[in-house]
Amino acid sequence: SARRWRVLGDPGPLCAYRTLGADDPERLCFRYAQTDFRCASASCRQVSSPGGQLTANILSNGSVFIQWTVAHEAPPRGPAPGQTGGFRLSCWWNGSYTQFECAGVHLGSGCRDYLLDELHMNVPYRLCVRPYALERDEACVEFSLAPGGMQDIVIAMTTVGGAICVMLVIICLLVAYITENIMNPTAQHSHRSHLNTHL
Repeated sequence: SARRWRVLGDPGPLCAYRTLGADDPERLCFRYAQTDFRCASASCRQVSSPGGQLTANILSNGSVFIQWTVAHEAPPRGPAPGQTGGFRLSCWWNGSYTQFECAGVHLGSGCRDYLLDELHMNVPYRLCVRPYALERDEACVEFSLAPGGMQDIVIAMTTVGGAICVMLVIICLLVAYITENIMNPTAQHSHRSHLNTHL
């Protein structure tokens, strides 16, 4: 446990974290920090907390890359004995009748970003980041995910495909009508002559 907290406090290109779900085995994981990430306007939109400490970069693929800063922060160091270090990421989303809490994440002191995926579309989310060891308020952002560009393309293709199918059915019926009534007048004339003969 002491080793885990020491690793969680180490600064550097690796970000140590662990999820805080009830069924989580408290496994320590690592990811590379994306310090050079920039939100491209064509595939990303940003939502920031009122103080600007926390920013949610909402990507077109349905994931959210969050970045945060700590004002007047000291160089990261390991927590004091018995003290939890790093940051806590909390998440909630609103259902039709109630609010649900996502699995929290404990991030190391050297972490300044984190990627969230598998989020629900068209659902209001609230994300908050708070330092464990510092007496500071948490920074929060609220947002909702719009359907991604690929979903829009699929919807458009389905609509166009349906319209094309309807047009093909109409064309087939029109061709059948023309073939039966206009392109074959001889058969109709013979049929009428046969009727007149019997009358």
